Amino acid sequence: MTSKAWIGAALMVAVAGLSALALDAAPAEPGTAASLADRMTGDIAPVHDPAIIKQGDTYYVFSTSRPRDEAGQIPVRTSKDLISWTRAGAVFAQMPDWAKREIPKANGIWAPDISFANGEFRLYYAVSTFGSNRSAIGLATSPTLDPSAPNYRWTDKGQVLASTVANDFNAIDPAAFIDRDGQAWLAFGSFWTGIKMVRLDPATGLRAVDDQKIYSLARRPAPDAIEAAFLIDHGGYYYLFASFDFCCRGVDSTYYTVVGRSKAVTGPYLDYDGKPMMEGYGQILLHGKLDPTGRWRGPGHSAILKDGDRLLIAYHAYDAQHGGIPTLRINPLGWTADGWPVARP
Repeated sequence: MTSKAWIGAALMVAVAGLSALALDAAPAEPGTAASLADRMTGDIAPVHDPAIIKQGDTYYVFSTSRPRDEAGQIPVRTSKDLISWTRAGAVFAQMPDWAKREIPKANGIWAPDISFANGEFRLYYAVSTFGSNRSAIGLATSPTLDPSAPNYRWTDKGQVLASTVANDFNAIDPAAFIDRDGQAWLAFGSFWTGIKMVRLDPATGLRAVDDQKIYSLARRPAPDAIEAAFLIDHGGYYYLFASFDFCCRGVDSTYYTVVGRSKAVTGPYLDYDGKPMMEGYGQILLHGKLDPTGRWRGPGHSAILKDGDRLLIAYHAYDAQHGGIPTLRINPLGWTADGWPVARP
């Protein structure tokens, strides 16, 4: 299949997935089945920068704090079926003390990432302020996500990584990943010189002391608009997902999601045509222009969940029918015959 033909096929599938209505879903056309996103209801907005995981029979979504709208830091939402979502408190009652000292002007925790490793759930999170790379990534752990369990308790482990104005990177948007050799990594980055990655200690989830190298995975030319990394391993390749352009502008958001792949976890990550993400390329996966209704703008900051035999991609998009409110969206993730991901209805 040629590059143009593949892109056309992928965009047709993406359009079907992105044309769903989430807050007040319209009936499907006669003879067609409503997509997963069509059927999502409940507390799905405002949700920004979702991270998704499943424990037992319950799905959990963690997202960026919105102090004006919600109590606590890092709101949590739950669902038994991916359809009906309920707000279920927050991870922290307030900003951790170390974060207040490190980033005094921050009032919300951003872009959490959730994973399970070494017998515990690990929640990485970012603390920063808009337009600054005076930023830090922290880690909190819990043996369970079930707030009714007797051992439910989030323990903050403090700072994992930080950046200052002296650095050429921005320590936000963390995404933990364990490669096929069992090595733990943390991808991160926003604007500046792009997506970076550091090694973690698999036992603690903190930064590895024996390898302080900062690996570069992807970047874009000025205005450097790239962030929200996420890594998965599939079919002999590592896939790097990222968001391009601008979020956080409501209906005017131009955010979109791209992907590249590599045989090595440290790269180079290439798009379908073999062009490197380190030079600003990426294969389009989600884009607002793919939505024929024009309702869903700026789909980005994706996270991927392996749910049994299927993969799900969770992300936020801005709802033009509800004032540009950031809204939780979920699609099944499929694959082309030659191994490229496609967001399905």
